[in-house]
Amino acid sequence: MERKRIWGWWFFDWASQPYATLLTTFIFPVYYAEVARNHYLQAGMAPEAAAAAAQSLWGYGLAISGMIIAVLAPVLGVVADNSGRRMVWVWFFSVLYVVGAWGLWFLMPDQPNLHLAVICFGIGLIGAEFTTIFTNALLPGLAPRSEIGRISGSGFAFGYLGGVVSLFLMLLLLAESATTGRTLAGIAPILGLDPALREGTRAAGPFTAIWYLVFMIPFFLWVPETPGPRRRLRPGSALRDLGALIAGLRRRRSLAAFLISSMLSRDALNGLYAFGGIYAAGVLGWPVILSGVFGIVSAISATIISWLGGRADRRWGPKPVTILCTLVLMLVCVVVVGMDRDHFFGIALPAGSRLPDAVFFACGALIGGAGGVLQSAGRTLVVLHTSAERATEVFGLYALSGKATSFLAPLLIALATQISGSLQQGISPLIVMFLLSLVLLSWVKATGESEQ
Repeated sequence: MERKRIWGWWFFDWASQPYATLLTTFIFPVYYAEVARNHYLQAGMAPEAAAAAAQSLWGYGLAISGMIIAVLAPVLGVVADNSGRRMVWVWFFSVLYVVGAWGLWFLMPDQPNLHLAVICFGIGLIGAEFTTIFTNALLPGLAPRSEIGRISGSGFAFGYLGGVVSLFLMLLLLAESATTGRTLAGIAPILGLDPALREGTRAAGPFTAIWYLVFMIPFFLWVPETPGPRRRLRPGSALRDLGALIAGLRRRRSLAAFLISSMLSRDALNGLYAFGGIYAAGVLGWPVILSGVFGIVSAISATIISWLGGRADRRWGPKPVTILCTLVLMLVCVVVVGMDRDHFFGIALPAGSRLPDAVFFACGALIGGAGGVLQSAGRTLVVLHTSAERATEVFGLYALSGKATSFLAPLLIALATQISGSLQQGISPLIVMFLLSLVLLSWVKATGESEQ
């Protein structure tokens, strides 16, 4: 029964990963960047200004979604723990996930409604983030603490594997080239989808929604609700409990330092995820299909590294693993800022050089692997700082730490891009964010701390 329950919990990662893989990173952002850039070009903008305008609008949309998540996450965590119920919230936010993902179908290549696309993406993102909070809160009750790192890492690996499979199917059967109208398999998009209207690529939204609906079935069947002790909720009690929880962080220096460090590192990581596809399209000129192949390589790397990271977490603990991953992601940011199609750290490249493509492929593998392990180790550190009864509250704070400034990375990228007029320079604020998160880790206890 326990093994089946663990597998059911892992299936959430498998079911939900395509939102990150297809819609946040590799397929939809590239398509959005193409459509938005062409829209702004037709409006009379210069090519680089058009690419920057597309990235700025996407960034502001992500910032607003992040603010909403930051405000609601910890409050809902307190409500869920006080009511003793979590599964009902998973059901509710699953609806937002599906509706938001499906709505991306309506981004037409001609006369696009860019704002509607950003709104739908934000709705789905809110659903994805909140379902993750409540499913993460089930982790402490799955196994002894000594096994939590392995289970968390294997869950991320299983999720990345789901992302690989979904991306592979998307590229082979649906996502068409803008020039040839053919998929990676050399065929027209299946189901009679019209490549002239980019219906194969636009199908990424409905495909993600259907994938989620199908593969959440094992989760709901194998992970039963285990209600905790219920406390009567009165008007304003959730906010008072949240205030007391936050005020208590003054006595829990390790947890407070970890939450602030995680706030910066995960915000920067999400910035890399969200703008990687736009960078590939705007700086390197990659089409959707090449970005998808890049995504497959990155996701396979992430699957393997996340699985290994779970083992490393069990052997050496989550803190050293987190430090190493943060250093790797800082290095990636430095490389991305120092490179474009014609130059590599100021050195001119021969015309047609493929070095930038090869380097960015390597960066993608490192982002996927280090990012997955960073998040997996973060889940383990949360468990070491809480109990099964208070898990949703603390995971709500963890979500708050990931979203309290989740508008910051997109906003800084949008502003840096707008001011510099350069997509590469727009990534530079992430380096500082990773560095600050690394400094804060020095106050985090490797074995966690008990609740007070």
